[in-house]
Amino acid sequence: MNESDWFSRTELLIGKEGLAKLQKAHVLIAGLGGVGGYAAEAICRSGVGSITIVDSDIISTSNRNRQLVALTSTVGQKKTGIMAQRLLDINPALNLRIHEIYLKDKKTEEVLSPGFDYVIDAIDTLSPKIFFIKHCVDRRLRLISSMGSGGRLDPSRIQVGDISDSKGCQFAQVVRKKLHVLGIRSGFKVVYSTEPVAKETVIVTDNFPNKKSTVGTISYMPAMFGLMAASEVIRDLICGNIADLNNTH
Repeated sequence: MNESDWFSRTELLIGKEGLAKLQKAHVLIAGLGGVGGYAAEAICRSGVGSITIVDSDIISTSNRNRQLVALTSTVGQKKTGIMAQRLLDINPALNLRIHEIYLKDKKTEEVLSPGFDYVIDAIDTLSPKIFFIKHCVDRRLRLISSMGSGGRLDPSRIQVGDISDSKGCQFAQVVRKKLHVLGIRSGFKVVYSTEPVAKETVIVTDNFPNKKSTVGTISYMPAMFGLMAASEVIRDLICGNIADLNNTH
């Protein structure tokens, strides 16, 4: 069987032109946790030709309930390294760039400087997330940002919309307020949930750097956030929506 045959089912759905658009695209995924890991894999399996991944974390035992890269055999290893191996095992021809850094200040500007066809923000720490979003908006990069997937169980409450429409999500509310101060009120997509987060699912902690609290999580919710984000990216890169796509071939 020819190596290129692994694209055949995708091409059957989106056509040669759609597949060509994906193969020419360059997508950045910032954060490889529960959301970003699944987003990165879906982007890779779709046939996107160039991917940049960014994360500074080491895999911990607590990641195993929800993160794609977290296994008993990978605890203690770098998320970027494990994800890179996985993506290249899916597509050996992938043009993959890796930044093993904590995104903040000038590092964010350096990572974004090449420009991208789409950016997925899966950063879960507020301050660098706001800084990252601002620089994406300033550069007019197409962006989809994940809001809070923690503390939730019901996937039917997940929605995608402009940041200005992200009502019912406390984390999104905080993000909106921070961005309003910077003069940003709309202009990029977010994945969010309207499901309320119970107080008992959140604990205050000082055991982790850059995090003031820990939120309970379940296996499928971060994955679904990541896959929803990847879906938006893939469809936007092709032609906007699958209905339009089906009319082209």
